[in-house]
Amino acid sequence: MKQQIKESLPKKEGTIKTTEKFFGFLETADKNSYFIPPPYMKKVMHGDKVVALIRTEKDKEVAEPNELLEQSVDRFIGRVKMIHNRLNVVPDHPQLKDAIRTKTRRGLSPKELTEGDWVVAKLTQHPLKGENGFFCQISEKITDANDSIAPWSVTLARHDLPKKDPEPQNHWEMLDESLIRTDLTQQPFITIDGESTTDMDDALHSIANDNGTFTLTIAIADPTAYIAENTELDNQARKRGFTIYLPGHNIPMLPRKLSDDLCSLREDEVRPALCCRVTIEADGNILDNAHFFSALIKSQSRLSYDNVSELIENGSCGNWWPSKIIAEQLTALHAITKARMHWRKTRAATFPDYPDYRFELSEDNDVIAIHVDTRRIANRMVEEAMVTANICAGRTLRGHFGFGVFNTHTGFNSEKMVDVVELINQYGGKTSAEILETLEGFSTLHHWLNVQDTSYLDRRIRKFQSYTEISNVPAPHFAMGLDVYATWTSPLRKYGDMINHRLLKAIVKGETSVKIPDDMIGEELALHRKHHRIAERQVTDWLYVRHLKDCVEEKTTFKAEILDVNRAGMRVRLLENGAMVFIPGTLIVDNKKRVEFNSEQGIVLIDGIKEFQLGNHIEVVLTDIKEATRSIIGKPTCKFATTAERQKVDVLEDTIKNRISPNNAK
Repeated sequence: MKQQIKESLPKKEGTIKTTEKFFGFLETADKNSYFIPPPYMKKVMHGDKVVALIRTEKDKEVAEPNELLEQSVDRFIGRVKMIHNRLNVVPDHPQLKDAIRTKTRRGLSPKELTEGDWVVAKLTQHPLKGENGFFCQISEKITDANDSIAPWSVTLARHDLPKKDPEPQNHWEMLDESLIRTDLTQQPFITIDGESTTDMDDALHSIANDNGTFTLTIAIADPTAYIAENTELDNQARKRGFTIYLPGHNIPMLPRKLSDDLCSLREDEVRPALCCRVTIEADGNILDNAHFFSALIKSQSRLSYDNVSELIENGSCGNWWPSKIIAEQLTALHAITKARMHWRKTRAATFPDYPDYRFELSEDNDVIAIHVDTRRIANRMVEEAMVTANICAGRTLRGHFGFGVFNTHTGFNSEKMVDVVELINQYGGKTSAEILETLEGFSTLHHWLNVQDTSYLDRRIRKFQSYTEISNVPAPHFAMGLDVYATWTSPLRKYGDMINHRLLKAIVKGETSVKIPDDMIGEELALHRKHHRIAERQVTDWLYVRHLKDCVEEKTTFKAEILDVNRAGMRVRLLENGAMVFIPGTLIVDNKKRVEFNSEQGIVLIDGIKEFQLGNHIEVVLTDIKEATRSIIGKPTCKFATTAERQKVDVLEDTIKNRISPNNAK
């Protein structure tokens, strides 16, 4: 009879959404939502895709999960919890809070685990599969409960990223590549990097010509001089994809003996390099005469961003002063940079500059300080040189082979173009889809956005833009205003750049037939990049929670910028340190029914009146820091009148208005 009743009930497919109060909802594809009572929620997890029976209980439709279509959790990170002396794991996930019974894999003793330890586990039983409750198996202990390195080790484990450097080799020899390397060891190449940089992968040589043009030679470290294609070391580099950069720590793509020593363009050390020499006109235009060649170079000066910036911006930098030859190099490179910046400002898409936030950590991995690093002139000098080199590589690879590893950007999502045009024209932009589908039109739009009084429209427009992609065929990069772009300037840190090195070397050797890069390489690199960025953000959030935990009690006031508005609240960035803070509607006004969050327009209304919008700078205080979810909650310092108070003001204004006759209104 129970089976017959079940078969007679209507069924709905959907995704499980949990709440903090033990009940949940079934969200269906047609955007309907069905309540799931707490007893039924014991059969599912947040994110499970299920078929549910729709019952009527107490005159209300409720969903009872009945069949599992797709399990949301398989491998997960959690913390050990002992319940009645039995081993359990609590998933480290904001929507998964229940302890799950567990056992350890063979070879891992339960005695090695204590309360709060971080572990990797795999879900092995699910109630909707006809099994007795949830059950999991611990496959790995990550670290102890109170280990200060937990933010890094846990995050790397969560994304299944490498935790250690690549295995070093006992012996290194340069490959016989049948390449003629030009001896440039007497030319005054310079490097400009951060004070602590050890993997120096670019060196520059600049000449200001008598006719007003410039000759720029970019020398790039050459790890492919040591790593043959399809070898074990090459495959390891491909598997890693990039060097992983996390606050205070990095895990290199290549063995440090290569990246920090044999290939690093150290001062006064002879190193193999792949070079590009190109002419830049006085207006910043890059001529199509780039010449790629292999060389041996020797950097004659290791300079730092800060020293060079101080010298150029302020005329001095303490006791340090460059030699005449190095000063000539800096003068010429600075002139090239100004020309290229002018070209970019007038011909390409430009975006507002935002500072970088850098953590200073103690030996125990505590946050000592958070530094705000603005982009100074020395940073721009190196950046413009690298962009120039990558433009040249894109042109060269497109012209010789028609393939390579290209960075592409299509501008706006095609399905959003109608909305984009409508929004821009609403604010007087006077554009069309046909215009915005061109590089020139996209760049012109961003020049116009940059001169607006506020960043509101720019913030809204960004939501319609596509993401940067990696492709093995050439295509424009709208966000940079370029018709082609292929990076090769960071081969110590990016596997895609190593691929382009090999292709450029094939051109240097005169080869006409070269194998096209694997179709999957773009997807692989994009996935690596995505996981690395998420990992960096998660470690950063963890460190902010640690650093700001005392600010709740101290009621510290911070200036912040509104970055996002969603249906539950708004997300802001603290300008002093870069921390992300969520402001829910319940902390803005006394009654949440008074506040409306319009995510489409990026505005917040209180009693129907717009009070906040994207790009606004406001003051906030922190109200709660949740270390378990690495989230920071805050509220605006400004006060808003209650509905009753507003009504009193309205009545008073009406009374005054009615008492004033047209004759004495002035």
